[in-house]
Amino acid sequence: MGGYDIKTDYRAARKLIGLVPQEISLEPFETVMNTLQFSRGLFGLGADPALIEQILKQLSLWDKRHAQIKSLSGGMRRRVMIAKALVHEPRILFLDEPTAGVDVELRRDMWALISQLKADGVTIILTTHYIDEAEAIADRIAVIDNGRILLVESKATLMQQMGQKTLTIELTQPTETLPESLAAYNLSLINDGQAIKYAYGATGERTGITTLLSDLSKAGLVLRDLHTEQSSLEEIFITLLQDANK
Repeated sequence: MGGYDIKTDYRAARKLIGLVPQEISLEPFETVMNTLQFSRGLFGLGADPALIEQILKQLSLWDKRHAQIKSLSGGMRRRVMIAKALVHEPRILFLDEPTAGVDVELRRDMWALISQLKADGVTIILTTHYIDEAEAIADRIAVIDNGRILLVESKATLMQQMGQKTLTIELTQPTETLPESLAAYNLSLINDGQAIKYAYGATGERTGITTLLSDLSKAGLVLRDLHTEQSSLEEIFITLLQDANK
C-alpha cells in the first residue's frame, strides 16, 4: 500500500489511512484539542497547532476546542471523529456512514470537506445509505446487495448507460386519449390528460424529440410548455436491486 509492504512496513502503511467508523468512540472526559493532539502523536507525529486549527475550523469545532467530549452533542462528536481521522494527514480516508443521523449543516460541511480532500489528492472510500450523497460527491460507484457487489462503475458511465430521460409536454387543452398516429412513440398521459410523458434512452444520439413535436402538431395537440428530466442515481440503484432479486 502506497509503496509499503503491509507486513514488514505496516506502521508506515497504516499511517496512510484515516478511518471514521460508524460508531462514535471517544474519551468523554478529554477535551477536543487534547483528543486530536493525542491521535496525531499515536502516529509518531509532532505537534502541528496550525494544522489542528485548520481542521477544527473546517469542521466548525474551533469554538469547542477546549470543551470536554461529554459536553458535546452527537453531531459535534461526529465532527470530532472526522477530525481525528484527518489529523495525521492520511492519503486514504475511509468514511463509514459519516453523516448517518446528523443534521443538514454537518452533511453540507462534510460534502465541502470531501471535495477539498479530493482536490488535494486524497483517495476517499465512502459507505452511505444516502443515494443523493453518493450522487453528489462520488466519482465511482459500487452497488452492494446482501454482501454481493453488483457493479463497480464510474458515476458518469453508470448514469449514462442505465439512466433514462423523460420529456414532459404540457398541453394547452387536456386530452382523454392519444392519437393513433403517435402509437410508435413511448408516450403516456399524465396529470389527467393535461400533459404527455415521453421516455427515451439517455445514451442515444437521436432522441426523436424533433419528430415527436412535429407529429404532435400534425395531430392537433398544442404545446404549452415542456421540460426534461434524467433518472437519478437512486432510481438506477432501485432498478439494479430489483433486477438482482428477480
